[in-house]
Amino acid sequence: MASVLNTVAAVTFSGGSTTRARARARSQLSSAPISVSFTRRRLTVRAAETDTNEVNPQVPGKAPAKDGSSFNQLLGIKGAAQESNKWKIRLQLTKPVTWPPLVWGVVCGAAASGNFHWNLEDVAKSIVCMTMSGPCLTGYTQTLNDWYDREIDAINEPYRPIPSGAISENEVITQIWVLLLAGLGLAGILDVWAGHDFPIVFYLAVGGSLLSYIYSAPPLKLKQNGWIGNFALGASYIGLPWWAGQALFGTLTPDIVVLTLLYSIAGLGIAIVNDFKSVEGDRAMGLQSLPVAFGAETAKWICVGAIDITQLSVAGSNYLYWAWECS
Repeated sequence: MASVLNTVAAVTFSGGSTTRARARARSQLSSAPISVSFTRRRLTVRAAETDTNEVNPQVPGKAPAKDGSSFNQLLGIKGAAQESNKWKIRLQLTKPVTWPPLVWGVVCGAAASGNFHWNLEDVAKSIVCMTMSGPCLTGYTQTLNDWYDREIDAINEPYRPIPSGAISENEVITQIWVLLLAGLGLAGILDVWAGHDFPIVFYLAVGGSLLSYIYSAPPLKLKQNGWIGNFALGASYIGLPWWAGQALFGTLTPDIVVLTLLYSIAGLGIAIVNDFKSVEGDRAMGLQSLPVAFGAETAKWICVGAIDITQLSVAGSNYLYWAWECS
């Protein structure tokens, strides 16, 4: 840091100071730190110049580290390295870190159907269903959400691909449409492959895509309300892939739909975790996420309670059903 004593300009007013002296002092004071001392007969003003070449600008606390992780960039999470490769940026927008719950949901649904067999055809069907649920439709959802959250991200994470300008508007919109159509196309193929008279997997994909849109986009923008938005997100991550897997290999029954919707309450708790990183931007843009509406401390307990109470309730109901069956 440059010394404030590097150069000193002193202007002394004693008795009646001249207009030129005042003007000169005013000019010097406009761009320099000031110290003022009063005595009985004298007012002394000193202006110290600072060497601007020696001042280091403050780096925003939200800026990514220069040695950000390339692995984080590919997963689409914080701490990502800045990337110029458009295909890596496109992958980052789809947030691959969010795919595994959807993939696991398909596995659970397939297992619950009772009709999955470890042969080449069923494994191939399940892989296609996982691709539809994960990379395609979850990728569509995440890219769409980033697009409609670009103003919030400009506050919370200004270095993300869209607010930073690393990818253009047309490229983002093209990606949204390609992923959506690819997911719907795979859903239609799965219905034909499974020999469905009613294209249930396709309609589940359409419903899930519509839910993703109204979750992120105005005028409904479900995420503006922490309760509705987070439950919708939980249902998308838990219910929809389960339904797709079970419908692909068996029959989707009303009791399974109700059970998985109840189990999606746990997804509400999981979704709250994601809201903690966006509090500043959500508050600025008027989104009533639960950490904004109730504060971080209360939202923390809502998050834990939603997950644990749901898990215990499902386990308890299964135990009671088993006990009733065995009695």
